[in-house]
Amino acid sequence: MALPRKLKNYAVFKDGISYMGEVPELNLPVLTRKMDDYQAGGMGGPVKQDFGMEAMSMEYKMGGWADGSHSGFGSGRHDGTMLRFAGALDSEDTGQVDVVEVVARGRISEIDKGSAKVGEATEHTYKMELSYYKEVLNGQVIVEIDFVNMIENIDGVDNMAAVRAALTA
Repeated sequence: MALPRKLKNYAVFKDGISYMGEVPELNLPVLTRKMDDYQAGGMGGPVKQDFGMEAMSMEYKMGGWADGSHSGFGSGRHDGTMLRFAGALDSEDTGQVDVVEVVARGRISEIDKGSAKVGEATEHTYKMELSYYKEVLNGQVIVEIDFVNMIENIDGVDNMAAVRAALTA
């Protein structure tokens, strides 16, 4: 019987700067499709039609005031901030350690400084609106979504290849 791989540890890099030990929590984006009901005469019920991806966002927390953590807030570029997450997945039934890497590009839309109390930990929460997201497991791309370049690669299948080809024909 197999046991699930568990995230044992991770490091976070923002715009190439290591924040190892300063990011206690990171919420990866929820990948959501925009689906609408369609039902016409002669159909026994509605069918969900796929109209592409919904906007992607992610949040991460910094353990207090970290140097450079506010850079990218108010950026004029859709991909003005890059966040890289490198994690070690441990499989307790095999002892194997797998590498998971996430690269996200976007812009910081919200900074929540939380509250400050004497003798208590302080955390700041950052929200990023993403235009690019890539997830890699042991060197293999699992998900790559690039809204601006119309790329939607899921497990090696580019769902937008035919649409891109139709637009350049």
